[in-house]
Order: sequence, then C-alpha cells, then structure tokens
Amino acid sequence: MLRALYDRILALAGHRHAERWLAAVSFTESSVFPVPPDALLLPMCLSRPERAWRYAAICTVASVLGGLAGYLLGFFLYETLAEPLLRAYGQEGALANFEAWFREWGVVAVLVMGLTPIPYKAVTIAAGAAAFSPAAFILASLVARGLRFFLLAGLLRRYGAPMRDFVERRLALLTTLAAGLLAGGVLVLRGV
Repeated sequence: MLRALYDRILALAGHRHAERWLAAVSFTESSVFPVPPDALLLPMCLSRPERAWRYAAICTVASVLGGLAGYLLGFFLYETLAEPLLRAYGQEGALANFEAWFREWGVVAVLVMGLTPIPYKAVTIAAGAAAFSPAAFILASLVARGLRFFLLAGLLRRYGAPMRDFVERRLALLTTLAAGLLAGGVLVLRGV
C-alpha cells in the first residue's frame, strides 16, 4: 500500500501544479503524511534542474510550516490526536525519548533529527508535547530541513540521474552522515 502511495506521489511530479503538490506533500509529511517530499523533489529537479533551488525552497518553507502544525498538534492535542498518530507510526515511546534529548541537547536534537531518517512528524509532535521552545524549534527546523532539501537539490542539479539512483539507494545513510557531521560540528563548537 505504501509503495502504491509513493508511486502516486511520484506521478504528481509531472502535473502542471507540481509545485503546489510539492508544497502540500512537504507540509503534510512534517505532521501526518508517511511519504517524504523527496518522492516529488527528485524527479522535479531532474526534469527542470534550473528550478532546483526553487523546489528546495518550497520544500523547506512548507516542511517548516508543516512542522509547526505538528508542533501545535503535540502541544494542544497530544493525548487526543498526536499520541494515537505516533502509535500508528510505531513511535509511541517517542515522547519520552525526545523529551530527554530536548533537555540534554536542545536545538541540536531538532537539527540532527531533522536530517536523519527518523520520521520528522514524530520530532515535530514530540517537540510540541514536550513544550520545547517554539522559536528554537522553528529556527532549528529551518536549518535542518533547508540543509537536507538544498543539499539534495544541489546534488541533483549538478550530477543528474546517476545521483538520483545513488540517493534513492542510500538516502538513509546520506542523511545520517550529514546529521553526524552537523552534530560533530556543534560538539566542536561547544568545546566538548
């Protein structure tokens, strides 16, 4: 079922309103939807490489706004809506884990989790439920999601179809490495 949904999202990349669909998928993926915007971003950047930066900007802004919706869902409706949603994604223990990470690492937690294969919707909902600083959450989300989408768009713009194949096979590894590098850089700056 998930593969069929993924294929349907991929087909939207050729639609005349593809940018609107890209924004909608990016927004909803950050709060409730299971398919990442990469399914649209990849073919759109390959078919129109001159618009790669525009597509990355659309993904970033829509993802951060969707993340804010997820944050508000967690803040105001955790027990009613967010907890069942996290349970449906197999993330029922996420709140306790994220609360501990937010207390220990603060903004770094959102930065790292915004880049990794951890479902971003779990991060956004848990940040709201944990009452993490909204301003810090938005700023960290903007940096993490922007880094992710602009890096992907830049690679696709520069290297084209071979990069798409590489990214599709190794997306989890690439985002985890980027998160690790970001976390390492933050630790160095903190003097740890």
